[in-house]
Amino acid sequence: MSASASVPRAITHRHVGTTRGPITRLMSPGDLGQVLKPFVFLDLFHFEPSMAGQGFGMHPHSGIATLTFLYEGDVRYQDSTGQAGLLRAGGVEWMCAGNGVWHAGEPVGHTPGLGFQLWVALPEVLENAPAHSQYLAPEQVPQAGPVRVLMGTDGAAQSPLAAPEGMTYLSVRLDAGQRWTYTPPLGHTVAWVAVAKGALVASEAIAAGELVAFEPSGQSIDFVATHTTSFVLGSAVPHPHDLVTGRYSVHTSRATLAKGEAEIRRLGLPMR
Repeated sequence: MSASASVPRAITHRHVGTTRGPITRLMSPGDLGQVLKPFVFLDLFHFEPSMAGQGFGMHPHSGIATLTFLYEGDVRYQDSTGQAGLLRAGGVEWMCAGNGVWHAGEPVGHTPGLGFQLWVALPEVLENAPAHSQYLAPEQVPQAGPVRVLMGTDGAAQSPLAAPEGMTYLSVRLDAGQRWTYTPPLGHTVAWVAVAKGALVASEAIAAGELVAFEPSGQSIDFVATHTTSFVLGSAVPHPHDLVTGRYSVHTSRATLAKGEAEIRRLGLPMR
């Protein structure tokens, strides 16, 4: 944390997303992903207990990593790296798709599910590397005050995820009236927040279900919660490449996309 900036960091973009069933899409590679890359996709999901067994069927990715974080509810997962299990509320699923992977998840139990799934574009050295996954139980996610460090670092707290450098992703919970200041690491000129519950002020009001992007700079951002509020924040060094997209993939070139899609097809043959 640091002292408040004399001039608040401006909000440049807002998006309330599009909702279909339990999913609200707040960012995709064709809209805010162009502004906030390496962050290229964000879904806010809210599953009711009656939706158990109606989650995300087995589907592929390449060129990206996905990070799924749950505030409430549990999700059963499996992936083509051989991992399978139960992701509990407060836990993190990190799936580095690299050259290609398939995975699935579905809500289980009798508690409503609330959380976010984020996609990040991988650097050239990783976009066609072997896939790997990592799952953190709630007690493995570092916490410092109101912050849980899902990826990267915040002060002395560091996530154990084997994620690329230059990206930070935090979950923050503030009580009504509580203030908090985020100071980005050096070079992190990309910054955004998305509110799951409650409401914030950060130069302007930010409502539940809204994603806002801040002007590119290294300036700190001051927040005050107007209600008890849960939100996620991302900051990063800008991704230097154009986004070359497939249906489930994001790469840095047509050649690397073709390589990833070929691996997705190969992995998918036994499933069919």
